[in-house]
Amino acid sequence: MTGDQAGEQESVVVHVQLRPRRGATRKCLAALAALAAEHEDVVVTVTGLSKDDRVARVTVGIDLGPRTAIAKFSPQAQAAYAFVSAMFTSLYDHMPVYTAEPSVAERAAATALFDRIADGTARVDDFVADLGDSRSGSSAPVSPIPTPRLPGPGERISA
Repeated sequence: MTGDQAGEQESVVVHVQLRPRRGATRKCLAALAALAAEHEDVVVTVTGLSKDDRVARVTVGIDLGPRTAIAKFSPQAQAAYAFVSAMFTSLYDHMPVYTAEPSVAERAAATALFDRIADGTARVDDFVADLGDSRSGSSAPVSPIPTPRLPGPGERISA
């Protein structure tokens, strides 16, 4: 019975990924910080960072509260849902999507960057410049995104 009670108190976190274009990463993070300041009663954490040739991927974890309180639509859950709704509305330009938990490499990149920012040895701009370097030490393979294949002559559909 104790295991069931502990499971009920487990906090639920929803992950939303923002995908700003690489040149807009600082603007995206500033907008996220401003939005989080407006919703100071919601627990929001950057849980993962990664990038590809076109976009940076910033994964944000939003704590909805204990599982049983969510079912009862607690004030904490309502505030968290309001924050997520505001994210999708006000950060629309940064292409928010619900996502799964970030990978170990993405979590490590976020932790390393924010540790360096706290120490004063890095700026948010460094994220776009050297994220690949911080991921290279991890065991996760880094693979470039392939370019789309153009249709062949027999595969084209006329308009």
